[in-house]
Amino acid sequence: MRLEGWHLIIIIVLALVLFAAPKLPSMARSIGQSMRIFKSEVREMKKDGSSEKDTPDASDAVEGKVVGHPDAKAKNNGETDVPPSNRV
Repeated sequence: MRLEGWHLIIIIVLALVLFAAPKLPSMARSIGQSMRIFKSEVREMKKDGSSEKDTPDASDAVEGKVVGHPDAKAKNNGETDVPPSNRV
């Protein structure tokens, strides 16, 4: 007798029902919460993307500066705020 795909699916479902029955409600709840969060994040990304296309203004640009750059050790007598590298 040869096992086919639907045989394996039935065996997996039976194993889940027999051995993981107490945990199924909490697993379903966490999957539902994850799906809800995912959908809201996708919705927010779509909203952010459409608002950026509507206003291609560069006035929201922020100028940044590098803090604790390794080149700063020349100015600080060899001492930096950068931790030593762990690479060999």
